[in-house]
Amino acid sequence: MTSDPMERIAAALERMSPAPLEAPDFGAADAFVWHVEPDRLHPVRDVNRVDMELLVGINRSRDTLLDNTRHFAKGLPANNALLWGARGMGKSSLVKAVHAAVRAEGHDLKIVELQREDLPSVGRLLNILRGSDARFILFCDDLSFGHDDQHYKSLKAVLDGGIEGRPENVVFYATSNRRHLMPRDMIENERSSAINPSEATEEKVSLSDRFGLWLGFHPCDQDEYLSMIRGYCEAHGIEIDDATLRAEAIEWQATRGSRSGRVAWQYFTDLAGRRGVSL
Repeated sequence: MTSDPMERIAAALERMSPAPLEAPDFGAADAFVWHVEPDRLHPVRDVNRVDMELLVGINRSRDTLLDNTRHFAKGLPANNALLWGARGMGKSSLVKAVHAAVRAEGHDLKIVELQREDLPSVGRLLNILRGSDARFILFCDDLSFGHDDQHYKSLKAVLDGGIEGRPENVVFYATSNRRHLMPRDMIENERSSAINPSEATEEKVSLSDRFGLWLGFHPCDQDEYLSMIRGYCEAHGIEIDDATLRAEAIEWQATRGSRSGRVAWQYFTDLAGRRGVSL
């Protein structure tokens, strides 16, 4: 045993340091979730998603994201995408549906979900993905930044990539309720209290500018809301007359105080339960 204190400290630190993460078998699944402490990519066998045909009222966003994803899967230039807007209108559902649709066309495309709070670890994740022959959608759901939140700095590693650049086999898709990824009152407060108001928020607001695609999602009207539910009924073989569906669905939305794709699915889940239909 060595008697040198520095060598003993170095040996102890080496024992404490986690071994470098080995790349998983990316052929084992089409989807993965990134976890930290310790770093690992957990395969997801059954992705929670709906068919693209059931996403009503978002045709333009659907077609744009689908084309962008096809380009990426073929090794062609593609943009990072920010899907922003109204809650419950299918932003994350569209990302997962597009991934499934492009895979069904024969492309070896993977999706990796990254939690917002794990953004500081994104550099380690990118190093793992960079070494693979597969192509990856790196997906962050419900992305936003609050006061004194420094996680936005880690996001630049995905959008800009620093000296190394974003890996050629990775594209970043994020969803957010906020177009600029931060509360409007936060933008206004910093502008009003800063010595140089334009510089106070420029760094954070400019994050959204780094997304090549901005796809907006807006609240649905009543006809779209009812069409969503009718589509779910047809897809799962539930028969219900239009008058009954309309009356029940409108009452359901009134109790929720909102109307969206999520509320439509929640009503349909209740309907399926009452009819004894498994989903």
